[in-house]
Parts: sequence; structure tokens; C-alpha cells
Amino acid sequence: MKKIQMKLIIPIVLLLVCLVYACRKDMLNRPILQSLSPNIVANKTGVESLLIGTYSLLDGVGGNGGGIDAAGSNWLFGSVAAGDAYKGSEPSDGGNDALPVGNFTYSTSNVYIKSKYQLCFNGVSRANDVLRTLPLAKDIGADDVKRITGEARFLRGYYYMELKKMYNMIPYIDETQADANQPNDKDIWPNIEADLQAGIDNIPATQSQKGRANKWIAIAYMAKAKMFQHKFADAKALYDNLIPNGTKPSGDHFALNDNMQKNFSPQAGQKNSVESVFAAQASVNDNSGGNNGNTGDELNFPYNSGPGACCGWFNPSQSLGNSFKTDANGLPLFTTYNSGKKVSGKTDPYTGTVDPRIDVTMGRPNIPYLDWGNPPASWIRDPTDGVFNPRKNVYSSAEKGTNSSTENYWAANEVTSNNVNLMRWSDVLLMAAEAEVEVGSTDKALQYVNMVRARAANPVWWVYKNSPYDPSKSEYTVKTDPADNYLVKPYPAGAFADKTYARTAIHFERKLELAMEGQRFFDLQRWDQGTGSMADEINAFFAYDINTNSQLNGAHFTKGKNEYYAIPQSEIDLSGSTGASKLKQNPGY
Repeated sequence: MKKIQMKLIIPIVLLLVCLVYACRKDMLNRPILQSLSPNIVANKTGVESLLIGTYSLLDGVGGNGGGIDAAGSNWLFGSVAAGDAYKGSEPSDGGNDALPVGNFTYSTSNVYIKSKYQLCFNGVSRANDVLRTLPLAKDIGADDVKRITGEARFLRGYYYMELKKMYNMIPYIDETQADANQPNDKDIWPNIEADLQAGIDNIPATQSQKGRANKWIAIAYMAKAKMFQHKFADAKALYDNLIPNGTKPSGDHFALNDNMQKNFSPQAGQKNSVESVFAAQASVNDNSGGNNGNTGDELNFPYNSGPGACCGWFNPSQSLGNSFKTDANGLPLFTTYNSGKKVSGKTDPYTGTVDPRIDVTMGRPNIPYLDWGNPPASWIRDPTDGVFNPRKNVYSSAEKGTNSSTENYWAANEVTSNNVNLMRWSDVLLMAAEAEVEVGSTDKALQYVNMVRARAANPVWWVYKNSPYDPSKSEYTVKTDPADNYLVKPYPAGAFADKTYARTAIHFERKLELAMEGQRFFDLQRWDQGTGSMADEINAFFAYDINTNSQLNGAHFTKGKNEYYAIPQSEIDLSGSTGASKLKQNPGY
């Protein structure tokens, strides 16, 4: 499967009328000041169009470097590279580019590593274009100037945070710098915080469109930035304000959905729910040729008949499946989940209790897969892919052609209207729990974790056998025959009194709750702090799962190197095109 990057070519006249879909993809291939006179867009319509173009890269598609290689979901960088999943497909399909990323055998010229770098800097460039053009527009009122400034700076902070998580030492370029060739010799967390703070200070609490950021979303990302830096007291103060008071752009308070499945529904009425803190917006069948759909995840479907019909990538790992085992008290097995029988093993499978979140995370043999029936063996493209299929990004059979694309696109069946979840409320609660363990109340940490676990225990959204599936509600309608031996319970009172136990429980809860959502690598990274815990976990995954997936042969995570990805060699070369290179490579590469 060759990766195909589609670009929506838009006449400049459409920039001025700001058709939403036209602004969605590749509206600007280069900085605006290099491609047309700023006077053409120096008005409210033009500036708002530039801002929408900045939002449009949140899904990782469009612009410079965008596409499957740079998906906003971080499915490869955040999940495959952390043991959530295998690359999938056949060994030769992506064997020279995607597979080395997951196995940590990639070179500094790897196309995925380069594409993500370029895409995020394209997002930065677009935000800077907004901020450069805004003062030239004389028809924008003071309130809108303030809001647009806040949104552009928040988005710049978001893209820089993605770059910081990926590559660590990167250059910071803002709208005041004419020369983008800057060194990566400073820690840019202070710059990221300043941009996020500008979002907090300038974006209103309510917005007219669901997909825009508001003040509270900026606060949520500031808190996450603090967590990455282990500034727990600062993060706790932000969470103490955000959790009781935070609202969506619509004014609705953030909360957990009672039904976990709704977080992954492509239905218009279920997207942007109270649990969706921030999401890249997606739509299909809107005359965009498929470009507005969730094309960054278009390879990540079961193979053959059924949803998608291609391409068999991103198969959940056996280790991840085993992680959903529970003990007699409905609690996880932190260190022994890979002991004994395999969940859904091909012979003599595990028959004990499991956390029901397993069946919203992955498709399993003999378990209903939405309304597609039980996944057949033919959905697995190659024996190296194990026995599980991706599920969180998939539509139901009843939605095919409505919430999947029917447009003239090479992989129309794999293009969906599923938003890309960039941050969910459960992510917020579990990070707040971490901060409480470090500098606050372990009882409050327990409360936050148990809110997430109580939702997991709610049988309304569980998978049931012998039952129709209703996509309008994201529920199985006959709730009498659970699809497996589900058992999940809250932690008992006082369980987090031991902080070491509490940290382990919270870390594992994030593994279960956010599995297959591109989060795990970056969680392991921020918890490591030079201890080698990240290398230990990922190498243990390789050692166990190579017995299932021979594509892991030669995989190894090197402590002190692989916690961050390589700076693309092409970028280092460009930085030295007129002299000595200004960009320095990360250690170990």
C-alpha cells in the first residue's frame, strides 16, 4: 500500500469567501507572505480564513508533510511505538518506513519522522501568518482581534507541544522573526506556556463553532504542559479550577459520557460531546473529494470485507489485550497480565474476567463488532498481525455511505466522519489524579480515577451477544447476554494511601482508558525522567509479543535515545545550507 497524500487545490478567490471545506486542507502550502500579497487577505474574511486553515492541520492531513505519515491521532508514534498495537498489514507493506518507527530501527531520513516534523511546523507557520496579517486588517473589531490572537497563539502552542513531545529540542519561531532558520539550543516549554497563556487570556469561554478552542480548552492544555514538566502544584491549581468550572465552547460543562462508545461515534449528534475537550473535526460526502474526512487513519481498518475493506494496519497487540484482565475484585493485574493464558488466544484462551473497555478498544474473535457480526479470520491481513482489529475509529454497517465517504477517493470506504479525539475528559481526570497524588489529596486522586472506572462498569454501553446494535445511541439494544465475562470495579476506599501503588494504578488506568488513542508513548516518556522505565516497559513488550508478531524481530528501545524521535536529517541539512548547521541532532542518532 503506497501512502497517497491528497491535496485540495483551492483558487485564491475561495480564500476570500472562506468556504469551510475549502479551508480544510492544504489551503496554504507556503507561508502566506511568500505566496500572495498580504493586502489580499488583510480583512476579516481573509484573516478568519487563515485561522481556519490553521485549525485544519489538527488532523495531521494537508499542508507540508501532512497525511497518513503525520496523522493527528499519533497512531504510529504514540500507540504502535509504545506497545498498544502492531504496525499490521503484511511485513513488506510499510516495512521500510512505518515498521522501523515501531521497532526503533528507523534512520534519521525516515519519511514518517520527517512528515510529522514538517506538518507541525506548517501549523506553526499558519498561526504566524494569522498573527502577521491581523494588524493589517482594519475591519476587525477589538473583541475579534483579541479572540483571533488568542486562538492563533493557542494553536501555535498546540503544534509546538506536539513537536516538543516528539523531538524535544526544536527551534521556536514566532510571527516577529523574518528568518525561520533558528537553532534548537533552548528548551521551548516557556514559549509554549506563553502561547497557551495567551489563549487563556484572550479566547472567550463560549464560541460560535463547536470545533474552535475556548478559554477552558487552553487551560486544559496548559495543565498538560505543566504535567509534562512535572510542575505538579501548578497543574493541580489549574485542574482545581477546570474540573468544577470548565465548559465547552457551547457553554455545556465538561463531563464523562455515561456511554463510552459515544466517544468514538461518527454520528453528528454524538461528536463534540461533553467528554470531547478538543477534537479535529471531520466530515464526509461534502464535495471535498474525501479530504475533510479522517484520512490520517485510513489504513487502520480490518482487511477484506466489512468496514473499510482495506488495509489491515494498526492491529491491537496481544499485550494490550492481556492488559484488560481483571482479578476477583474487578481490578487490573499491573505486572502479571501477560502471565498465563492469552486473552482471545487461538488455542486454550483465557476465560477469566476482563474489563469491558477491551471491546470498545479492539475487535476480537467471537465478540460482536458493532453491527458487523463477529470479526472473521479474513479481517486479519497477515498471521503476524495477531487476532485483534482496531475499533475506536470504525463506523457501523448501518452508517456505511453516510458516515463513510462515497466520494471519488482511492480509499473512500476508509474515510469517515469520525472526529480525531485530541483530548478527552477522562484524560483530564486521570492527569488531575496524578497531580493530586504528588502534591494534593490521594483521596481526591482516588475519586477521579473511580469516576472513570465507574463509567467502565456501567453496563449501558457494554457489548452484548444476540443483540442488534443501534448506532444512533451507540448501544446494543438487548442487554441480557454480555459478550464476555466482564468485571470492573472502583478501587476501594483508602487504596491510594500508598503513593507508589496509587501512581501504578493511575498509570495503568491511562493505559486501559486511552488505549489505541496515540497517548501511551508520551505518557511513558513523561514518567521516565531518566529512570529507564520507558525502555523497560517497551522492551518487555517486544520480548513477549515477538512470539505473536515476527515483525518485531530486531526491535529494541535504547535508553537515553529513543525517548524522543530523531530530528529529520533533511531539516538539519537545510539549516546549514548557507553555513554551519543550526539544528543539532538528538542524542544517540
